[in-house]
Amino acid sequence: YNNEDIFENMDEFRKKIGICPQHDVLFENLTVREHLEMFAIFKSVPDDRRKDEIDKVIQELELTEKENVQSSKLSGGQKRKLSIAIALLGGSEIVFLDEPSSCMDITARRRLWDILKRCGSNRIIILTTHYMEEAGILGKRIGIVSNGKLKCSGTPLFLINKF
Repeated sequence: YNNEDIFENMDEFRKKIGICPQHDVLFENLTVREHLEMFAIFKSVPDDRRKDEIDKVIQELELTEKENVQSSKLSGGQKRKLSIAIALLGGSEIVFLDEPSSCMDITARRRLWDILKRCGSNRIIILTTHYMEEAGILGKRIGIVSNGKLKCSGTPLFLINKF
């Protein structure tokens, strides 16, 4: 990444990565803001920037009305947004999103796509999805995997023309 050997400076590289696993890994009794505060500390977001970073990601993911709600009281879609917010926190440059729109209805899914397009302009986002529409809207390059093997890859337009 950026001609750097990630193994020589793994601690710095970890600060650049955000991960949203397929299944939300949230603490039931923590609020949205408390989750983000904890993960900001884990990602070494400086104290003087922490509140601004958290406020920014809460606003970006449209969680303002839920910031003081415990995660156990969030809908499935809101939990996904929180998990994505955690991945984006601290200006993550490389973000892995596994099924980011699962548990969302079509309206929430489309709003999330708009959010990810806005947030993804200065990041590398690698995502997995079962929705070709999602891949086509969010992906600059798409790889199709079947039985654990890459079957084809290319731009959305290339794949549409080929198949």
